[in-house]
Amino acid sequence: MDTTPSTNQHIRIGIGGWTFEPWRDNFYPAGLAHSKELHYASRQLSAIEVNGTYYSTFKPPTFAKWHGETPDGFLFSLKASRYATNRRVLAGAGDSIARFVDSGIAELRDKLGPIVWQFMPTKAFEPEDFEAFLALLPREVDGRRLRHALDVRHESFATPAFLALARRYGCVPVCTDSDNFPAIADAEADFAYLRLMRSQADVPTGYPPGAIAEWAQGVRAWTGGARPSGARPRDVFVYFINGAKERAPAGAMALMAQLGLGASAG
Repeated sequence: MDTTPSTNQHIRIGIGGWTFEPWRDNFYPAGLAHSKELHYASRQLSAIEVNGTYYSTFKPPTFAKWHGETPDGFLFSLKASRYATNRRVLAGAGDSIARFVDSGIAELRDKLGPIVWQFMPTKAFEPEDFEAFLALLPREVDGRRLRHALDVRHESFATPAFLALARRYGCVPVCTDSDNFPAIADAEADFAYLRLMRSQADVPTGYPPGAIAEWAQGVRAWTGGARPSGARPRDVFVYFINGAKERAPAGAMALMAQLGLGASAG
């Protein structure tokens, strides 16, 4: 049976990674081989954010393998290398950025989603240095357009100056639902990138049903192209991540169901 999610092409909903022991009790079927977890997860959800690329360098065959194990229409968001973002002077990140982009991510081909550049919570907004960093981000790799999401975590970024700068370089701020980080969104951006981090262990879906319904309403508004007349619908990426991580798959699937994007049998 094919359980590939029948998703609207503009909406991707998923989780962070696919290897997490508690999911073997409440998400993966009992006895499923660990080597089959990506195959299974990618047929219940429509996207995965890869955290491992933040800490380690992967080789082209690994990205090609991920592409081969997942269904058509599935997307991976990749966290860029921490060596590019965890530095005092961002303007000097050119070599680290190039090493990450040239590491083989192009092997994901049509399944390459946004690249997430995550900054330390202590990294404050310094306009000149940050602009120098954005100027280093490549627009494409092997002829494939890149989309960049900026996961900034310091309150100083919650300013129109940051949004204007990100917009100028075609980048999008990550909007984080968290007690610890600012929720920064750009209503004019080409796509939305949401990280939902308030999952509760005592709620089966992490987020209560009412909260999931509110997020679904927001996703519909975004993808509906509610901008000036003639604007195209925009993509949205939603990841249930962190918080009570064991609840993340259930939360993601609940949001998909709320949006009418449940898995279909073929």
